Amino acid sequence: METRIHPAAHVDKEAQLGAGVEVMPGAVVTKWARIGDRAVIHPGAVVGGDPQYLSFDSATPSYVNMGKETVVRESVTLNRSMHEGQATSIGERCFFMACSHVGHDCIVADDVVLANNAMLAGHVEVGAFTFVGGGAGIHQFCRIGPVGMIAGLARVTKDVPAFCMVAERDELTGLNLVGLKRRGWSREVIMEIKENYRAVLGEVGNPRPRAADRFAAAESEPAKTFLKFFEGGKRGFAQPVRPASG
Repeated sequence: METRIHPAAHVDKEAQLGAGVEVMPGAVVTKWARIGDRAVIHPGAVVGGDPQYLSFDSATPSYVNMGKETVVRESVTLNRSMHEGQATSIGERCFFMACSHVGHDCIVADDVVLANNAMLAGHVEVGAFTFVGGGAGIHQFCRIGPVGMIAGLARVTKDVPAFCMVAERDELTGLNLVGLKRRGWSREVIMEIKENYRAVLGEVGNPRPRAADRFAAAESEPAKTFLKFFEGGKRGFAQPVRPASG
C-alpha cells in the first residue's frame, strides 16, 4: 500500500511512516514521529512537536507513537514526550478533530475521539472508546476510564471512572449507557455495572475502599474494570452532584 506525502507537507527524513499513510499539504511530521499504517494527517497538523515545557531541551530524543488508521484533522497538535527515550502514545483508529491537542506523555488508547478544540494536558490517560467533547479541557495527570463521555466545554481536574459521563467542572452525570450498549455487553453485565456504580459512588467520600470491598464479588470483566479503576490515580475522582442512580 502506497504512502502519500502531498506537496507542501513537511516530513522529516527520520520520521517513521507505515504503509498507506497520507500526509496532506501543510502538515508537519517531525523526526520524532512514529506513524502506524493507513493513518491520515490533515493540513496544518503537527505530529511530534516539542512538548510545551519551558525547560525542555529540543535535542532530547523522545517520540510520538501513533497507531494505525488514526485520523488527525486540521491544525491538531500531538506533542512528543518530555523524557528522553519515552513517547506520547496514541492508539489505533483514533479520531482527532480540528484544533484538538494531545500534550506530552499522554497515553490515549484505541478508538478515542477528541472533538474540535478538545485539550489534553501532559500525562493524561484516556481509555478506549472514550469521547471528549469540543472545547473540553483535561488537567495534567488525570485519568479517564474506558467508554467515557466528556461533555463539550467540560473542565476535568479529577479522574473520571470507567464508563462514566462528566460535564461542567468534574460533575459526574451518570453512566455512559449508550456506550455500554455499543460494546455489545449483555443486559446482565450492564446491570452489574449499574449496581457497582450506585454502591461505590452513591455515598459522599472516598470511593476507593467501597470499590475494593466489592471487587472480589464482581462477576463480569467490565464490572471488574469499573472497580479496579479506583485503585490508581493521584487526583481523586469526579463524583455525582446528586446521589448516584446509574
